[in-house]
Amino acid sequence: MAPGPVPVSVVIPVRNEVDTIAAAIDSAREQRYNGPLEVIVAVAPSSDGTRRVVADIAAHDRRVSLVDNPAGTTSSGLNEAINASSGAIIARCDAHSVLPSGYVAAAVALIETTGADVVGGIMDAVGRGAVGRAVAAAMSNPLGVGDARFHTGGPAGEVDTVYLGVFRRSALDRVGLFDENLERNQDYELNYRIRAGGGSVHFDPGLAVVYRPRSTLAGLWRQYFDYGRGKRRVLRMHPESLRWRQLAAPALVVGLAGSLVLAFTPARRLSLAAPTLYTSAAALATAYEVMKRRDPAMLALPAVFPTMHLAWGIGFLTAGQAETSDR
Repeated sequence: MAPGPVPVSVVIPVRNEVDTIAAAIDSAREQRYNGPLEVIVAVAPSSDGTRRVVADIAAHDRRVSLVDNPAGTTSSGLNEAINASSGAIIARCDAHSVLPSGYVAAAVALIETTGADVVGGIMDAVGRGAVGRAVAAAMSNPLGVGDARFHTGGPAGEVDTVYLGVFRRSALDRVGLFDENLERNQDYELNYRIRAGGGSVHFDPGLAVVYRPRSTLAGLWRQYFDYGRGKRRVLRMHPESLRWRQLAAPALVVGLAGSLVLAFTPARRLSLAAPTLYTSAAALATAYEVMKRRDPAMLALPAVFPTMHLAWGIGFLTAGQAETSDR
């Protein structure tokens, strides 16, 4: 007798996301998948009613379980959920994400056909409000995020990382779970360990997951500042994992700082080079998105691009050794 469909566990870490967590859980439990499926939600200490929402859903659907995440970080939440799960396949979902109804079935089929340890696809950013829509556009524009295929799309094949990720449990058993010393960039670091151990990470543009980006510049700044710090910590651990796109934002910060210094020297004419080049690139990218989307919200991109880049670059450059000892 042929074996039945492989059991799948969807794991969701959450903290203070009362407005989005129900949609994320619903998208997981409403998957069109013929095999056993469970949803494990790891709830960090929250002050906005998140726990109540998750507990209520779990009380009415036995496929949904709530576990505590007392440490409060994303990495610890993912690990708590994975440790409480039983599936041979682990599908990550975030509180800001909405899984398409065929996502799990397609991911399991892709794992089986490619032999990959991890599969994933595109972060389909869908913003709310004018700033949120501009942020979503920036997250899929090469100027905003570089050449990462899970942002900009591209052909199917092996990559360094994917958005969220659907994992073979055997790969996690082999290399370990998420590094709980990392508050950001933990997915990239785990995928690096899987690849370094002989496994593979496969991207397929057909696996698209809706992501709700930040809708304020202040929230975007905090997010990308943390991203930059997280990337610096991962590169300190695995310097050989460096990709060119990861140096673009720090180089911009250094270039703009250098331009400020040059402005007070005899070579002050050169001080305009870096700002002019960057603003020209941002203007071209803005014009492209305005024409492509026909959305006046794209006029916010000249503020969104530098918010993302400067926050990421400053976070990267200021993630010093002192922080490592605090982890």
